[in-house]
Amino acid sequence: GAPGSLLSTAGAMRAVGFLLAWALLHPAASQQCHPSSPGGVLRFTDRHAEIRVPALHRVPSSLDPLYGLVRSSLDLIQQNPLPTELLRTALNDPGSVRTSQVVQYELGYVVCAAVALLFTVAVPVAGMCFCYCRSRRRCGGRLRAHRRSLGCRRRCLLACLSFTSLVILISVTCAFVTSQRVKGQMEPGLGAVPSTLRTLRQHLANVPQGVQMVVDKFEVPRKQIISDLGGLSRSVGLSIHGQLKAMTYAALEDLQDRAGDLQTSLHHLQILHRTARALAAARAELEPALRERRHRVVALLDDPRCTSCASVLGRAQSLELGADYSKVPSVEKVLKALAGLPRSDFAEMIRQGNGTFNSIPELAVERMAQVIQDLRGDLARAAEKVQSIADGFPLPDYTRPVSKALLKAEERSQPYLREVERFERYRWIAGTVLCSIILLILACNVMGMALGAYGLSKREDPSDYECRGEAGAKFLLVGVGLAFLFSWLLILLVFATFLVGGNIQTLVCRNWVNHEIYKFIDTPGNLPPSMNITHQLNLRRDSNLSSAYRECKSGAGLWEVLQLDRSYDLDEHLKTPKYAADFQKRLGDFTANLGDVRLLRSEGRQDLETFARSGVDEVDYGRFQEEMKNPVVQTSLAGLARNLEGLQKMQRNSTVAGRLAAEARALWHMQNSTVQSQEALVAKLGESVQFLSRLAPHLKERVKRTLATTASVEARLPVQAQQILRQELGCFTRKELRYFAQYLNWVGQTLREDVASCQPLATALDNGRVILCDRIADPWNAFWFSLGCCTFFLIPNIIFAVRLTKHFRPIRNRLISTGSEETCPFHIPRVTALKL
Repeated sequence: GAPGSLLSTAGAMRAVGFLLAWALLHPAASQQCHPSSPGGVLRFTDRHAEIRVPALHRVPSSLDPLYGLVRSSLDLIQQNPLPTELLRTALNDPGSVRTSQVVQYELGYVVCAAVALLFTVAVPVAGMCFCYCRSRRRCGGRLRAHRRSLGCRRRCLLACLSFTSLVILISVTCAFVTSQRVKGQMEPGLGAVPSTLRTLRQHLANVPQGVQMVVDKFEVPRKQIISDLGGLSRSVGLSIHGQLKAMTYAALEDLQDRAGDLQTSLHHLQILHRTARALAAARAELEPALRERRHRVVALLDDPRCTSCASVLGRAQSLELGADYSKVPSVEKVLKALAGLPRSDFAEMIRQGNGTFNSIPELAVERMAQVIQDLRGDLARAAEKVQSIADGFPLPDYTRPVSKALLKAEERSQPYLREVERFERYRWIAGTVLCSIILLILACNVMGMALGAYGLSKREDPSDYECRGEAGAKFLLVGVGLAFLFSWLLILLVFATFLVGGNIQTLVCRNWVNHEIYKFIDTPGNLPPSMNITHQLNLRRDSNLSSAYRECKSGAGLWEVLQLDRSYDLDEHLKTPKYAADFQKRLGDFTANLGDVRLLRSEGRQDLETFARSGVDEVDYGRFQEEMKNPVVQTSLAGLARNLEGLQKMQRNSTVAGRLAAEARALWHMQNSTVQSQEALVAKLGESVQFLSRLAPHLKERVKRTLATTASVEARLPVQAQQILRQELGCFTRKELRYFAQYLNWVGQTLREDVASCQPLATALDNGRVILCDRIADPWNAFWFSLGCCTFFLIPNIIFAVRLTKHFRPIRNRLISTGSEETCPFHIPRVTALKL
């Protein structure tokens, strides 16, 4: 090329190579992935409908002090710990159980049985003796003598009998209440046994269904991923467009500026060339006319008749042409170099490049349509692989024997539950009847004391007969008779319920609370093979019922309790690559050319290179500016014309004045017709010179930078578009893999803790203890305790009632007090006196 070339091919290639290397080392797509939005967390709200065993709890009651007193009494009666040796022998070889072992353990109950037997025999015998005495008129008759202390004794007996009646009333009330509580709790408690067993069986039977429901929840991440796939391609296109638009738009804007510079420079060069030629031609035309006008004006001013004309003569003599534009440099060479430019339509070229770049999102949608369809197919195949979790889950093999054991327990419990229900019905009837009899005895006591006291208040003479006092005595004796008659039935009911309830409390409940029963079951050899709980519940060999109960109660699942991970590696089956490998590989292998954008075609590049080599910057625009500093005419024609007009007014000679006026008009005509038009051309020339002089020094650099930038952007766009595509697909892959991982983690947690939870088993055991011990055994034991209090307080009741009867009847002999001794005067009994 020429020595003054502005752009060389080697220089352009070096610039493009440098910018391309910078683009590869500092990619535009180096941003991190967008932070996960709240929607990136999957919500598995509809877990499988697991069957729960509602937990029962001890309900606080106003009778809790009574229950505590009864338990303390039973602990005093039965102080022996759990008889492990006796139970082992009874369960494994019932025939070898020795009576002495049973008596030794039940020693407290044997003593109570002896007391009950003594009571059963002694009280009826005492009653028969009392009847015999009454028939002999020796018991419950009249007082034989009146003493001063009788009033005090009577009041003491009344107070004692009232106190015993009050104690019996409180006890029988407690007996009534606790009997009703036992009746109210027995039916639902007995019904809860088969119901709980059925619930546990249903819970275990629902494990496969629960596993399938958990597997079906793969629909949640699948729908989310499909939703994300629907917007993936456009999101990738928008990301590429968004990250590259600043660079691309800057290049297009720069290219548009250079195209504008080319158009504007060509326009101003043409103006410069035409104006300079026009000014040179106008000068040539003006020069003879100006010379002739100067000659005539000088001759006129030099005329002696012209008054005061010498002052203007010098100015007229200097009337010469000024700027000579024939001396300025020619731009014909530059215009010849730029002839035919621009050969390309830069506006259309820029519009097409901008449109191609802006169509990247739509192009991404088109290019990624097939891979999106393939990814949907990969999701369908992943769902089939997830189904294998449900197909291979081993827990049903372990729960099936437990279900059989629960079914067998439910079937075997039915006869015993019916017998318990029948026994409870008989107990409630007997308890209600006997409590009613006790209330009848209390009614007799109250009526007897009330009538007797009233009769005493109305009797003036102690020996007088008074019917109300006699009736009171008879009521008391009726109560005594009822007490003798039914006391043995009361003690039998008390002992029977005491023996059952006491052993339940001391043998079962007490050892259930302190987990001694679990320890007994866990000890090898205590249970016969047919009752091996560890084998029936499929517990691991190094486990036991106590540890299993604690683990289940703490919320562990059957998976952990049975240690199924030893035989089935659930974590291995829940690894994300097993289900998302194809999905991940397809995204990783995908490539698409989304950045092939032509900003500048070859003809446009040639136009800019020709523009840079045209020599626009070699023109000496300073010469133009120097010539433009000179006026068209050195002396102002307008000023000289005004001077001539001034001299005209000063002339006395009309001929000279007329000639001055004519010369002034001629000068004005030359100024307005010729000089002003040249001055307008000079102004127009100045605009073009100013633009070209500002552009020329930076023209090569700007065109070089524009060409290098355009080439660099065209080279960088495909590279960076591919990098952004890889980054966006990588971010998308990690996001979707998190969905897979969230689902699989949830599957593992749910299968371990919820679907195969053994907490219902621990809850069922706790409920059994609450029902048996807290809701049945406590009121049951409080019933016999209250009824026993009634029964034993009947003995002082009988004694006080019989003693008080004599005080309500007339005294046989009236006492006469003589000092400290009492004598009994003769007294004739009344005819109306009644004898029993």
